[in-house]
Amino acid sequence: MKNKIKVYRAMRNMTQEELAEQLRVTRRTINSIEGDKYNPSIEVAFRIARLFKVPVEEMFSLDEDE
Repeated sequence: MKNKIKVYRAMRNMTQEELAEQLRVTRRTINSIEGDKYNPSIEVAFRIARLFKVPVEEMFSLDEDE
């Protein structure tokens, strides 16, 4: 699954640590999600989308090669 978290973070000048604090996860979790090493739970995915005020489908998409 691909995501646009890094893009939306950059638009808000937000660090991974700041995002992690707002989502109640670790910075390492954010780093892993952004690096496509880990897919977030549905709950975390919705919290990310809600925080950035975009639909979940805008923030996350399936990698067509998978």
